[in-house]
Amino acid sequence: MPRLDIHAPSAEQRCEAEALADIIMHLQRSLILHLSKELARGNVSFPQYFLLSHLCDHEVAIMSEIAQKMGHTTAAATGMVDRLQNMGYITRAHGTEDRRKVIVRITEKGMALVQGIREDVVNNVLRLMAELEPAEQKCWLQIYRKINTYCLRNEQNEN
Repeated sequence: MPRLDIHAPSAEQRCEAEALADIIMHLQRSLILHLSKELARGNVSFPQYFLLSHLCDHEVAIMSEIAQKMGHTTAAATGMVDRLQNMGYITRAHGTEDRRKVIVRITEKGMALVQGIREDVVNNVLRLMAELEPAEQKCWLQIYRKINTYCLRNEQNEN
């Protein structure tokens, strides 16, 4: 099959794209429904989990970065941070050199929640991978890496 021209796809490419779009939507729904059950155990929302996950990977962030990363206003990010702090998942302090900067850190409790949810996700992926042949597993990873690179590039272009 020739390389796809997104401005003039063939009828077959259009049909395959529609089928893949349906599969992606169903897959996302299925994975999100399972993940939301895991999130419910910690009483956190998806945006709160994504912030905790970011903090788990980067240890510390300032409020303006959080707002930008989450695509929220600083006020909305402050509300999310307030709720996570009240639940004991993060701490907040003012910068020593610039008191206007609010520094947010994840707590051990927050790290434990993120690590538990990540482990559940890994176990779910392992169950999915068990349905695939070894060559399909490698191909799946290769394709998802390309998709992830594309998504990250688009995120950077939006900012």
